[in-house]
Amino acid sequence: MEKIKYSLIKREKPVVLPENLGFGKIFTDHVFEMDYSSSQGWHNPVIKKLENIPMHPASMYLHYGQGIFDGLKAFKTDSDEIVLFRPQKHIQRINNSAKKLCIPEVDTEFLLQALIELVGIEKDWIPSKPGESLYIRPFIYGSEPFIGVRPSDFYKLMIILSPVGAYYPEGFKPVKILVTDDYVRAVRKGLGDCKTPANYAASLYAGEDAKKKGFTQVLWLDGVEQKYIEEVGTMNIFIQFRNEVATPMLNGSILPGVTRDSVIQILKDWNINVTERLISIDEVIEEYKKGNVTGVFGTGTAAIISPVGWLTYKGFDMSFNNGQPGELDIKLFEELTSLHYGKIEDKHDWIVHVEKKEIEV
Repeated sequence: MEKIKYSLIKREKPVVLPENLGFGKIFTDHVFEMDYSSSQGWHNPVIKKLENIPMHPASMYLHYGQGIFDGLKAFKTDSDEIVLFRPQKHIQRINNSAKKLCIPEVDTEFLLQALIELVGIEKDWIPSKPGESLYIRPFIYGSEPFIGVRPSDFYKLMIILSPVGAYYPEGFKPVKILVTDDYVRAVRKGLGDCKTPANYAASLYAGEDAKKKGFTQVLWLDGVEQKYIEEVGTMNIFIQFRNEVATPMLNGSILPGVTRDSVIQILKDWNINVTERLISIDEVIEEYKKGNVTGVFGTGTAAIISPVGWLTYKGFDMSFNNGQPGELDIKLFEELTSLHYGKIEDKHDWIVHVEKKEIEV
């Protein structure tokens, strides 16, 4: 693989971040970019100024949706170090998504190096307040100008960075979730376990419908029997039963969340009975009526831990912890954020340190 080239801009002023960052609205000065062709493989890696992408109107991605993305975060620790949380796991997921979309895989070590280089250069954009971070969005799309249904022969890989606050406007407050069988997002053996734009496009209509009814998000049921819970549009889901914390098993239609995987390991470390299995919505309702459901929470890179205060299915309302975060929600959130900000020991080698870059332009 070629060495990464640099085409950097010179900042005339220091970076000043706004008081309220929001999520996904602000972007740093530079991006990482790399090209692929069937004859050259991945080539021309460069870190350069952020600018609009020149794209031919016949680019295959625009017509046939051949694209993937991922999302991870960089944090500034209490000792002013910069760290990434489980980047290798995210890169593994990028390549898993690439396989299903017929996109050429990327060398894992090289992409990790590119991430570290870009974040090190953009160190001044990493916010330092509690709950804030630098969101990292790698993505690949088919760039060949061709009208015809087949995999593209040319691709573009890019990484953009965005300083962010809390994903949900509610912050670390319980959200209101609608369980629906009116729509289907994904089915087993399809693309549900990939981070591809098609999955998110398929969730929009139901999500907007839920918001009109006063809900934050939709909890999807399986696309075949429409009885087993799967995931929320932006996070994996966990159900706290009296003697078990259960999460839907990975079956090909659920995204293999990195935070989901981390939470499962942490719960095992705490000797909490955690299972990955089929969970029907009827089981959740029946056990709730018996008083055996003590809480529900979601996990994801963006929100980290998202307490669910209310769950509604076919007019049946379930509420948890009097609309407040549950004890386990708080404990998991504090554990993960303490890892992110270097407050506790990293027992599983999840943290990757980033060297701050001082590069002349």
